[in-house]
Amino acid sequence: MYNFKIQAKDWPVLKLKLKRKYNSLTEEDLQFQDGQEDELLKRLAVRLNRNIDYVIFTLSKEMVDLDSNRL
Repeated sequence: MYNFKIQAKDWPVLKLKLKRKYNSLTEEDLQFQDGQEDELLKRLAVRLNRNIDYVIFTLSKEMVDLDSNRL
């Protein structure tokens, strides 16, 4: 279990940023329900061919400023 939490209200914006940054991700890859962060992290790590620490870093960086248009 990873110490990483995504707020349900933040997910739509975060999801959009991920789709823009990694255009190969599908809706299925980005399926998320509150409390299912571990499954999302594992799925993204496999799909992006990166380790989970990288995925957490990327998501955390994007969540710092959700209003920004920056990827």
